[in-house]
Amino acid sequence: AIIHNLKDTQDIRFMGNLMVHMPLTCVCLNISNLALCGMPFLAGFYSKDLILEVVSMDFINIIIFLLFFVSTGLTVCYSFRLCYYSITGDFNFYSLHSLNDEGWIMLKSMLAMLMFVIFSGSMLMWLIFPTPIMICLPMELKMLALFVSVIGAWVGYELAKFSVSWVSSSLKFYSYSYFFGFMWFMPNISTFSMNYIPLMLSYNLFKNFDQGWNEYFGGQGMYMNLKKNSMFLQFLQNN
Repeated sequence: AIIHNLKDTQDIRFMGNLMVHMPLTCVCLNISNLALCGMPFLAGFYSKDLILEVVSMDFINIIIFLLFFVSTGLTVCYSFRLCYYSITGDFNFYSLHSLNDEGWIMLKSMLAMLMFVIFSGSMLMWLIFPTPIMICLPMELKMLALFVSVIGAWVGYELAKFSVSWVSSSLKFYSYSYFFGFMWFMPNISTFSMNYIPLMLSYNLFKNFDQGWNEYFGGQGMYMNLKKNSMFLQFLQNN
C-alpha cells in the first residue's frame, strides 16, 4: 500500500511522517517489522530466538556462527531504520502528492495478517512443542542475541539520522554509496546480466546480420538483384 501511494517507488528516503497520512498501514508495517526483528512474543521471536540458541548450543564453525548473528543484527538495523523513516521526520515526496489510507480491501487483509503476526507464533509454539525445549547456555551466549539486536537497532537509528545528501554533495563517499546502494552489485550479477547479455546479443545479431550484409547477400538481396537483372534483360529484349 505504501509503495502504491508513493508511485511505485521503494526508496525509504521518500517516506516520512506516514503515521499521520497512513496510520493503519504504518501500524501494520511497524509491527511486522518488529516481528521480523524477533521482538519478544511476536511471531518471529519464537523461531528466530530458538534458531539462534540452537546454533549457539551446537558445535558449528565460527564463521557460520558469526554469519548467523551478524545477519540478525543487520536485519534489526534496516528494520529500525525503516521504522524511523516511516514514523518520524518530514514527508519527503512531492509536495502536491497526497497519501490516503482508504483502500479497505487491502486494509482488511493487512489487519487479518496482523492478527497472525501477533498470535500465530505463540500458538504454533504451543501446538508443535508440547514440552519446553531444554536449552543449556551460559549467560553470555544467552544474552548475545539480545545484545546483537540492540546494537543493530542503534546502528539503524544512527544511519537514519545520517545526512546522506550532504555527504553525497561532496562526492567523498560516492563509491561507497554506489556500492551499498546497488546491493553489493547484486543486480549486475543476478538479474541485470541475465537480461542484458541476451538482449545485447540479439540486438547485435539483428543489426549486423538482419540489417547488415546479410540483408544484401541473403534471400532478400538475391531476390532484388535477380529482379533488377531480369528487368534490365527484359528492357534489352524489348528494344
